[in-house]
Amino acid sequence: MESIADPELTDATLLPYEQVDVPVLIIGAGAAGARAAIEVVQEGTDPEDVIVLGKRGHGDAHTTWARGGINGALGTHDPEDDWTVHAADTLDEGHFVNDPSKVETVTKQMPERLHELDDWGMNYSRTDEGEIDQRYFGAQSFRRTAFAGDHTGESLLDTLVERAQSLSIPYRENVMITSLLTEGETATGAVGVDLDTGKPVVFNSNAVVLAAGGYAAIYNRHTSRDDENNGDGPALAYQAGARLMDMEFVQFHPTGMAVDETDEEWASWSGRLVTEAVRGEGGRLHNSEGERFMKRYSPDQMELDARDVVARAIAQEVAEGRGTENGGVYLDISHRDAEFIQKRLPRMYERFQSLGVDMAEEPVEVAPTSHYGMGGVAVDETGETDIDGLFAIGETMAGVHGANRLGGNSLAETVAFGTVAGRTIAARGLGSPVLDEEVVETQVAPALATLEELTNREGQYAPRAVFEELQSVMWDHAGILRDGETLESGLEKLETIRRKAQDLTVGGRTSQSFEVAIDIQFMLVAATAVLRGALEREESRGAHYRTDYEEIDPEWQQNIHFEQADLGGMATSVEPVESPSEAVQAAIDVGYELDYHQLE
Repeated sequence: MESIADPELTDATLLPYEQVDVPVLIIGAGAAGARAAIEVVQEGTDPEDVIVLGKRGHGDAHTTWARGGINGALGTHDPEDDWTVHAADTLDEGHFVNDPSKVETVTKQMPERLHELDDWGMNYSRTDEGEIDQRYFGAQSFRRTAFAGDHTGESLLDTLVERAQSLSIPYRENVMITSLLTEGETATGAVGVDLDTGKPVVFNSNAVVLAAGGYAAIYNRHTSRDDENNGDGPALAYQAGARLMDMEFVQFHPTGMAVDETDEEWASWSGRLVTEAVRGEGGRLHNSEGERFMKRYSPDQMELDARDVVARAIAQEVAEGRGTENGGVYLDISHRDAEFIQKRLPRMYERFQSLGVDMAEEPVEVAPTSHYGMGGVAVDETGETDIDGLFAIGETMAGVHGANRLGGNSLAETVAFGTVAGRTIAARGLGSPVLDEEVVETQVAPALATLEELTNREGQYAPRAVFEELQSVMWDHAGILRDGETLESGLEKLETIRRKAQDLTVGGRTSQSFEVAIDIQFMLVAATAVLRGALEREESRGAHYRTDYEEIDPEWQQNIHFEQADLGGMATSVEPVESPSEAVQAAIDVGYELDYHQLE
């Protein structure tokens, strides 16, 4: 890997930049990016030919907030479970608009991936016999969710970072990528900004991996940390010419924290995830009248029905006046003793304890919150996009989850497709990259000019205010319950926000306002696709619920693709879904299903 400071430029007015020549560029330092880097190097690539970029400090990625577990059909407690049943559950939860081949890629791999992580030192919770323990998660037929207390994502990322460091894989912190570079139909690198120094950085590469997260934080009530999951990954790919897919499918997790937002101590916790593991360990939902209301909505699966079912049930209870003071319902696990809760749910117990609530003695308030985008970048069986050498993995990619994600499958997808993409890249034996002069003139120069123009801009609107306005529009116009008129109105409001985004007051390149201004552009791409897809899909399927088209329409067992139109704007097209393999279809036909009452 070679870094060149302030190269001589043909255009003397070009903003000075640092050039980094590295064959494999991985954008995103969470589980997907780390696992891809590990595989590239394990397959024989020199570590110095790889770099992993993080927008935050190394080891501080959104993966750490995935609490509940990671799926794989180990059969620790239920030996009848296997990868075909895992695939069947995933397709069923996704209402059969998942890509079956991608589902199989994940479910077949996961037993091996889980044992591999164990070999690398992951701190799994274990049975009395010392095996990797597994718990129930919503809509899973068997106990297949491996876990490390309720801090699985944190333990997973710690394990991967330690493994990457043992392989001497280089990484770089606090770099925000603002655009990708291509030559014809081939990826050649990226342009970004070092957020510590404000200096632009041009990465000259032969393979680019987008592992930059999803787009759930385009909503104002979400489980992501501030300024994460704003659609960076999908938007970067789209702007470079790749297609997006199924962006209308946004999962609203049933249990985000419902708080008094006028209380300074609690306000920052609004919408933050209360892991599904609380319900997986027997947590019960009650309305303000003390009724365990899931008996009316799902008498067999109760609180462990699919996330979309439970989220809509909570929304219905609140809408009909049976909600709590803070617009939610109660989640109660106080029938379990304190020792059990502290062992199985340590982070949740500690969080609420710090806020003065003892989960072993009283319930907590929860309400639906935006959690995960099932859509993303359209990719092939290796994670490669329409652009040669550009890969998208983890929450940035589409195809695995369909219309609704099975809990515990997000972390599974990161390590499964990180492995596949990394292996594919390593097999290509990439040589030293060459930054073509035409690419500098036609792409690098305009990208740098855009960054320079944005720096210290004087406009009418504050970036944070426009950012939050966009989030509010998405919650109000493309939330849990949708209809055509509301979606149309949302698109109109986005146009107003788009105009405001061109008239912002922005500080220097190390300022938060600069980063937020760029985030808004990414968010506009993702938000437009969500609204367009939700308007076009005239049915209700999984997490997408139209009050004016309440039933599933078999004709809509299709994927919606989004791409840049020749004359500007966003074009959509529809493609049919492939059929599952015979082995998976057989598991679907058996009709395995969780019976909640096994827990009682």
